[in-house]
Amino acid sequence: MKLRLSKFIKLTPSRVLSGGFALIICLGTFLLYLPISLKSGNTISFIDALFTATSALCVTGLIVVDTGTHFSVFGQIILLLLIQAGGVGFMTVATWFAIALKKQVSLSDRLILTETLNQNTMEGIVRLIRKVLIYSLTIESIAAVLFLIRWSQEMPLGKAVYFSIFHSVSIFNNAGFELMGGFTNLTPYIDDYFINIVSMALVLLGGIGFIVISDIMDFPKTRKLSIHSKVVLVTTAILTAISAVCIFIFEYANTNTLGNHSWTTKIVASLFQSITLRSAGVNTIDIANLHEATQFLMIIMMFIGAAPGSTGGGIKLTTFAVLVGALLSMIRGKEDVVMFRHRLPQKDIYKAVTLTVIAVFIVVTFTMILSVLQGQDFLMILFETASAFGTVGLSMGLTQHLTFTGKIIIILLMFTGRIGLLTLAFSLLPKHKKDLYRYPEGKITIG
Repeated sequence: MKLRLSKFIKLTPSRVLSGGFALIICLGTFLLYLPISLKSGNTISFIDALFTATSALCVTGLIVVDTGTHFSVFGQIILLLLIQAGGVGFMTVATWFAIALKKQVSLSDRLILTETLNQNTMEGIVRLIRKVLIYSLTIESIAAVLFLIRWSQEMPLGKAVYFSIFHSVSIFNNAGFELMGGFTNLTPYIDDYFINIVSMALVLLGGIGFIVISDIMDFPKTRKLSIHSKVVLVTTAILTAISAVCIFIFEYANTNTLGNHSWTTKIVASLFQSITLRSAGVNTIDIANLHEATQFLMIIMMFIGAAPGSTGGGIKLTTFAVLVGALLSMIRGKEDVVMFRHRLPQKDIYKAVTLTVIAVFIVVTFTMILSVLQGQDFLMILFETASAFGTVGLSMGLTQHLTFTGKIIIILLMFTGRIGLLTLAFSLLPKHKKDLYRYPEGKITIG
């Protein structure tokens, strides 16, 4: 007698998406745990393999072992595949293969793809998936060639090619994994403007999302951008400018970070670190040496995160923009929230508020738990929590000192941040039936 899983668990798109990510993490953990994935003489515990696989698939970049010196080429390629699948979504990758084999994409698959890319409708979803494939491969290939031009000048050609491909995929997918060794990230290249500019372009393209990239590419024909794209681009520009200026002001005289460099390097480094807060996890300055004001600013920016349908996490740029719009409308005494001459639906405002409140609750709760477990500086713990939830991957140095329970908590945060709060909630909770009646209105005093 056959027992079907669907009799016990209804496989909704949210559950398939969450379950699929969990299964791939398990597979990645198993592969990274194998001796072939490690360089000769190195070992790895199961929890560290699980942590690394989760960080790679959730495109976070927090690491407990150094990627460049601990893993073999086989292990690094496993990480690269996890990063690519995590950045665009495993269902997107599966659809790429289906399209290549000229297979039909079923209705259930279209529903899951809609969930993966944060779309409100299935209309044109397969066409968008094709664009995601083209844009991803094109952007990563161009960046790899540009990196190769630079790195071929300081390392053997074969190594330069490998480094270029790895970092192109990792940075575009906002993963933050690097092969420089010694947990140095891109700090040796703080004065290398070429590496900085290519990396910043990759982070921005990965952070604004494929929907916006598609809109921009179609702009010469359509001569218009969707309200979603306008909000993402404007919000990205404003937050990037504000954080870059603040970082520059806070750090310009700090001899531990920018003080000994030229003014041009200070400006580029401030802009680089501002852009990487969208969810990239690469850095050219030592985060632990920054002023507390800079570190707290970074926590706020990491919490906001990148755009929906992108490779980043956080509460999302559009959520933040809606909250600001609602705040301004309330201050002005207006009922409607208007952006670019469009009135936003009330349900979108409720959704933005709900997401933010839940996100604050999760970050605060896990920060308190880690504070008890780790016994480290509170700001360092809050920074780590926000970085994991926002799938950013920046750290003040706490990651390598996490306890077993601390690693489990960060794993849960990375998974939640990548899957998305609502997707995870819908996958865990039963579907709520629509109310057949409404209660009478009541009034309470606010403020």
